[in-house]
Amino acid sequence: MQRSLPMQPTVVLLKEGTDTSQGKPQLLSNISAILAIAETLASTLGPRGMDKLIVSERGEAQITNDGATIMKLLDIVHPAARTLVDIARAQDAEVGDGTTSVVLLAAQMLKEVRGYIEEGVSPQIIMKGFRQAAQLAIDRIKAIEITVDRSNPERFRSLLLKCASTSMSSKLIHSEKPFFSKMVVDAVQCLDQEDLDESLIGVKKIPGGGMQDSLLIQGVAFKKTFTYAGAEQQPKSFHNPLILSLNVELELKAEKDNAEVRVEAVSDYQAIVDAEWEIIYRKLEAIEKTGAKVVLSKLPIGDLATQWFADRDIFCAGRVPAGDLQRVVQAVGGSIQSTCSDIRREHLGTCGTFDERQMGGERYNVFEECPKAKTCTLLLRGGAEQFIEEVERSLHDAIMVVKRAVKNGEVVAGGGAIEMDLSAHIRKHALSIPGKLQLVMIAFAKALEIIPRQICDNAGLDSTDVLNKLRMKHANGEKWYGVDVDGVEGVRDNMEAFVWEPSLVKVNAIGSAAEAACLILSVDETVRGPQSEAPNPGPRAPPGATQRALRGRGRGMPRR
Repeated sequence: MQRSLPMQPTVVLLKEGTDTSQGKPQLLSNISAILAIAETLASTLGPRGMDKLIVSERGEAQITNDGATIMKLLDIVHPAARTLVDIARAQDAEVGDGTTSVVLLAAQMLKEVRGYIEEGVSPQIIMKGFRQAAQLAIDRIKAIEITVDRSNPERFRSLLLKCASTSMSSKLIHSEKPFFSKMVVDAVQCLDQEDLDESLIGVKKIPGGGMQDSLLIQGVAFKKTFTYAGAEQQPKSFHNPLILSLNVELELKAEKDNAEVRVEAVSDYQAIVDAEWEIIYRKLEAIEKTGAKVVLSKLPIGDLATQWFADRDIFCAGRVPAGDLQRVVQAVGGSIQSTCSDIRREHLGTCGTFDERQMGGERYNVFEECPKAKTCTLLLRGGAEQFIEEVERSLHDAIMVVKRAVKNGEVVAGGGAIEMDLSAHIRKHALSIPGKLQLVMIAFAKALEIIPRQICDNAGLDSTDVLNKLRMKHANGEKWYGVDVDGVEGVRDNMEAFVWEPSLVKVNAIGSAAEAACLILSVDETVRGPQSEAPNPGPRAPPGATQRALRGRGRGMPRR
């Protein structure tokens, strides 16, 4: 009699409820998710791009057309689509502009090769083709970029103005381009030209007034801090004052909880109080001896010190935000002191004028004509708060673009011109390659055309007609022809029209988009744990935390 084979036990590898999807359908589903995001962003591209109104869970509304901001505000849960959020954020941090372009390029590359994946072409061949095409594109940009002559300061400044203006043309403030371009270039030229740390450009938002009321202060301005009685008796304006920056608390300290001092006689208690007053008076006298007329501290300056300073015609401000105090030191010189003893002249800063001004509904402390000024402050005005926030984001992008132009000085024509040239160059090269790589490279070249095509669609032009004109111009060797959203023809030489962008923006965007597309193509399986389906409850509390939190509540609490 034949023995029956033993039944094979079921092997359980993953937790119950884990969702796994793999193979071709999984890859196509990831591509569809990415195309859905790109569709949301597509209408924001270019000088005629639309804005998005995004409302958070708490009901806070934000109006923006900045790609990185939209990606951050959209709470994207699809794991593959989050890759696009990362590349937009990286582009914003590295270059500051081109965040919408990078997302559209990555999505369009995947859209162009979707048909090949459905037909069974290996993703590895597509990835190889993409990497080769991206390298070709970057080499081509390096070959045709125009280096600006820095020896002529006037011409170099006009280049920076063009770059800032191009960056703003797709933003909410495009109607005030000349005004804000000048402001941005002045701000970047204030900085140390070796270091170019954009965090030293302070931005203060003051609701009210019009955009034209915004101003650039060649120095530092910060909002008047909380003050005690006596502050109004202090002088509010100085010429060439000495400025002392402290990280010292100048107020009488309240006794700590559970502090216990046993005294035998009233005179002992009086001696303790006198010692406390003696300590603060000693600090104040040491500050007065330095000759400083403006005293700033990161920590509170109490009512006693405020009145004491007022009696001696010294201005003081406590609780100054750390960033603002750091910028004051950068502008006026000196250094932040953490003690009041042994302060010498070299520890103090100075400025031409210091005054307190009313701006909108707020009062601001303003330091101007600073000798060491490697910093400045933009005071932005406008009607709605959301509008001022969008102005700030637009200026940040423009500042980053100008900073890159100062550092590198190489530019290419914007408005889809460089993309059309790269597309023609890669198509030409692809025809010399046999096999499937030819198809992949032509798909990459076609994907680059999404930028001029989308600019046309957003401006209400006939994109097919304009792209055919551009292909003809580029075939005849006119490499700087791009989209013209204002003219009758729809095309123009954008290098002559001063639509300039730093070449680094394009190099970074094409490199990041190709990498992101390759990353999506290399994923063939998604394993989603059961927890990731549920809303994220946050990290678990350590054991015993609940008991510690509840200890002492209710009965049996020892009286202090």
